[in-house]
Amino acid sequence: MKKIYASPPAALEGVLFDGMTIMSGGFGLSGNPESLIPAIRDAGVKNLTVISNNCGADGFGLWMLLNNRQIKKMISSYVGDNKLFEQLYLSGELELELNPQGTLAERIRSGGAGIPAFYTRTGVGTVVAEGKPIEEFDGTKYVRETWLRSDLSIVKAWKADEAGNLVYRKTARNFNPNMATAGKITIAEVEQIVPIGSLDPDNIHTPGIFVDRIIKSTINEKRIEKLTVREKEIA
Repeated sequence: MKKIYASPPAALEGVLFDGMTIMSGGFGLSGNPESLIPAIRDAGVKNLTVISNNCGADGFGLWMLLNNRQIKKMISSYVGDNKLFEQLYLSGELELELNPQGTLAERIRSGGAGIPAFYTRTGVGTVVAEGKPIEEFDGTKYVRETWLRSDLSIVKAWKADEAGNLVYRKTARNFNPNMATAGKITIAEVEQIVPIGSLDPDNIHTPGIFVDRIIKSTINEKRIEKLTVREKEIA
């Protein structure tokens, strides 16, 4: 089956619909599917539930969908410096399900592994646990969390071969590999596409069986969210 598509809109054709759930990879501004997000914006789908660690930054990433009022609900762990995110939530225009970061990662991993629920100590005794079953194991209380899955997962990788095997670089390995396994359809945008057999099997992070479509990324801006540099020493 041919997995390589000519462009982001071509890869998204026949996949998008109003009210769908989308997982979007990345951590901060690292590993964001920078090419697919604008294509989703241009498609105009609305009432989206988006699962992502955060929601981009001013003018970048998922912020585009927020600004276009296409997102109905965010399932995230970090609001950060995204003023639009904060504004829409406080005004009641955006639903927000805030998760501890490790819990969010495990809910996504569980979705990909076919595990409907798990127990964790994180959040016990806080608002995170409200309305959720609590059980005791070996004298310690745990809250039950449920898996997360999506209609579509969009991820960003460094390399892919023509079979869809993916290799990520550094911080882009946060959330992207787990999300790639948890979508009914997974589309990967990559910086390089290489022939089958070019990747060392020991270095593959996402096996191609999880990836349905591939595009070569058209945007690789790779913004730095907070640039910190050492002050120049004065002799």
